Amino acid sequence: MAPCGLAILIGAGPTTGAGIARILAHPSHGNLAVALLARNPDRLSSLASTLRSQTQNATIETFPTDTSPDSLSKAFAGIRANPSFKGLKLKVSIFSVKHSSKKPFLDETHEEFTKSLTDYVGGAFAFSQESLKLLFEHHGEKALTDGGEKKGTLIFTGTLGAMRTNPQFAAYGAGRSGVRMLAQSLAKEYSAQGVHVVHAIANGAIEDADGEKQKSGKAMSAEAVGKTYLWLAEQEPTLWVHELDLRPAQEKF
Repeated sequence: MAPCGLAILIGAGPTTGAGIARILAHPSHGNLAVALLARNPDRLSSLASTLRSQTQNATIETFPTDTSPDSLSKAFAGIRANPSFKGLKLKVSIFSVKHSSKKPFLDETHEEFTKSLTDYVGGAFAFSQESLKLLFEHHGEKALTDGGEKKGTLIFTGTLGAMRTNPQFAAYGAGRSGVRMLAQSLAKEYSAQGVHVVHAIANGAIEDADGEKQKSGKAMSAEAVGKTYLWLAEQEPTLWVHELDLRPAQEKF
């Protein structure tokens, strides 16, 4: 079965990213062609090979990149030019980049603090701009009030750190909350133009597994995250979820 659209995932790793990509690409779920973006070319290639072996006839291509504007611009140019994606319109774009930083505040340098924000918040900014450009390129810019269609969904994977933080997590809290505010700003600016923007708060462990820990609610399944993201991507303008909290049943909150 030919793919019905295109998905872009940055932060494609062997755990959460693998489960999300598998659901998006699987013919019985998303049936989307998937562009995987991550820093390490070898690990990215290995992940793509594994996903192709697990999902028959899946269309999965890789684009090594960091979160800098120049690197992301080249990655999106590669996506536009890739023959596997010819004729496919972008449906969902997902920013699922890891971000961690813990250090006593007086030991942290200004350079370390600002680099953390540049790599993570700046990366989300650059990824959002590239995604929005491609959505409008594929779907046009007509607003919903003028009869325009839904353009697609932009999802940011966040954590509880976007809501509150702890000692020694100044850069982490600033980064996570910064991306949450970026998502909120984009939702307010672009919803009427048909772009659905979501901030998902992942609260708890995520594993690419379906074992006892998942069944008992001790850890999330990466594929369950993928199914939730696909559900978000399929929402029509009559009802859009902007922010949601993801947690396994036994996670305390």
